[in-house]
Amino acid sequence: MQIGVPREPDASQALVAATPDTVGKLIKLGYELLVERGAGDRASFPDHLYEEAGAKVVETDDAWGADIVFALDTPPTEYLDKMRNGATLVARMAPGRNEQTLQALAQRGITGLAMDMVPRISRAQSMDVLSSMANIAGYRAVIEAATQFGRLFTGQVTAAGKMPPATVYVIGAGVAGLAAIGTANSMGAIVNATDVRQETAEQVESMGANFVAIPAPAQESSDGYAKEMTADQAAAAAKLYAEQAALSDVVITTANIPGRKSPILLDAQAIANMKPGSVVVDMAAANGGNCELTVPGEVVTTENGVKIVGYTDLAGRLPAQASQLYGQNLVNFFKLTTPNKDGLLHLDLDDVVVRQMAVTLNNDILFPPPPVQVSAAPAAKKAEPVAQAEPEPEKSWIAKNWWMLVAGAVFAALIMTAPPGMTSHFIVFALAVVVGFYVITSVTHSLHTPLMSVTNAISGIIVVGALLQVPADSVAVKVLTFFAIVVASINVFGGFTVTHRMLKMFQRS
Repeated sequence: MQIGVPREPDASQALVAATPDTVGKLIKLGYELLVERGAGDRASFPDHLYEEAGAKVVETDDAWGADIVFALDTPPTEYLDKMRNGATLVARMAPGRNEQTLQALAQRGITGLAMDMVPRISRAQSMDVLSSMANIAGYRAVIEAATQFGRLFTGQVTAAGKMPPATVYVIGAGVAGLAAIGTANSMGAIVNATDVRQETAEQVESMGANFVAIPAPAQESSDGYAKEMTADQAAAAAKLYAEQAALSDVVITTANIPGRKSPILLDAQAIANMKPGSVVVDMAAANGGNCELTVPGEVVTTENGVKIVGYTDLAGRLPAQASQLYGQNLVNFFKLTTPNKDGLLHLDLDDVVVRQMAVTLNNDILFPPPPVQVSAAPAAKKAEPVAQAEPEPEKSWIAKNWWMLVAGAVFAALIMTAPPGMTSHFIVFALAVVVGFYVITSVTHSLHTPLMSVTNAISGIIVVGALLQVPADSVAVKVLTFFAIVVASINVFGGFTVTHRMLKMFQRS
C-alpha cells in the first residue's frame, strides 16, 4: 500500500507528518512512501533527504491520492476531495468538537484514524500524540515566558549586586506541566506547582519543584484526567491559584482536556493582583484558555503590565523535533496494525487502541467509541486484618552479637601468640578498624564507588609486603603470600580502572 505525506495546507503549520527517519521505518514495514514536493521544507527536511531514505517525491494530487494519507490536522474539504473512496486518513481530528469532519469523511468513504484519540493505556503510550506534543509545548512555554519576562531566571551574585531567581508557578502536572517544571528548574528558577490530583505531588517534587496542594483536591477519573471539581473544590483552587500567581513572576497554565472547553483558572481579578512585568503563558489558549484575558494566538499586556501569552502553536515553534515525535507516533501505530510487515494496513476493531482511534470506517461513523478503562492511578487497597502472631522472645545481647565475641577471641589469640614486638602493631590495627568504620559509614552511599576506587589502591601496600615474604622457607607462608599478591593486585588494578571510567564520564567528546 502507498502512504502519502502531503504538504500541510495550512501555511502556518510548520510540522510535517513524516520525517526522513520515520519514512525509512515505514518502508521497512513494507509500505511505499509518496512525499509531496516541499512537504518538509518548513521543518528543515528538504526533498533530497526523503529520496535518500527511500521515498518518492511527487506532486500534490499524487500524495493525496495514496491509499493512506498522513496529515497533522484534518484538511479542508477541497483536499478531502482529492482522496479516493476507500482511502484512509490518519491525522488529529478532534472528533468531539468537529462533527462536520466526521460527516465529510463518511460521505467520501474515507476511513478516519484520529491520532488524538489514542487511549491512555500503557501499551499505547508510544502512539500518544497528545503527550508527545505536550512535552515539547511545555518546554517551549518556558522559553516564551523567559523571552517575555525580560529578566534572568537564575539568581546571580555579581560585583554590581545580587539578582534573585525568578519564581515560576505551574498549574497542572500533566505531561506539559512536568516538561515546563523541568525546563524552568534547569534554568535556575524557583518552581512551584499545583495539580488537582494529589497523587502527582511525588512527580512534581522529583522534577525539582515544590508542590503546593489544593485544600480539597479532586481525584483522577477513569479517562486519565481529573474528575470535575465540586463548587467548593473549585473555589478553594481558584483562591490558591490567585494567591500563588500574585507571588510569582511567571505563571504557566496547562489545564487542557481534549474535546472540552478549557476551564478558567485565573480570572481578571487574579491577573490584576499580579506584579507588573509578570508573565502568564496560557497553554490551553487553543481551547478557550485558562486565563480570562487570554487572546488565542496573541500576546496581550494588561493595564497593570502583565503579559499574557496565548500562542496556540507552541509545539510548532520547534518543528523539526515535533515532526520527528509525531512521525514516530505514527510509526508505532503502524507497527501495531502491520503485524506481518507486508505493507498492508490491518484494522482490528477488537483491539481497544484501534477501536478508540477509528472515528469513521468507509461510510460509517464510529464515534464516539465505547468507554475504556485507562491506566489511571490504582486505588489504594484496604488493608486486610492480619492475625497477630505471638511475639518472639527478645534475644539476649550475646545472641545478637555473637560474631563480635568470636572476632574478639580470634584477635586476642593472635596477640597472645604473636612475637612480643608486634603488640604495638595490633593496637594500631584495632584503632584503624574503628576509625575506618566510622569514616566509611559517614560517607553518603552515592560516593562509595569513587571512594573505594581510590582506597583500593592502598592494597599496593599489601602487594609490597607480600613480595618481601616470598623468600620465606615456610610453604604455608609462600601459599598465603601468593594469594595476598593476587587478591591485592585485583584491588589495585580494579580501583584504577573504576577511577578511569568515572573520570571519562566528565570528559567532553
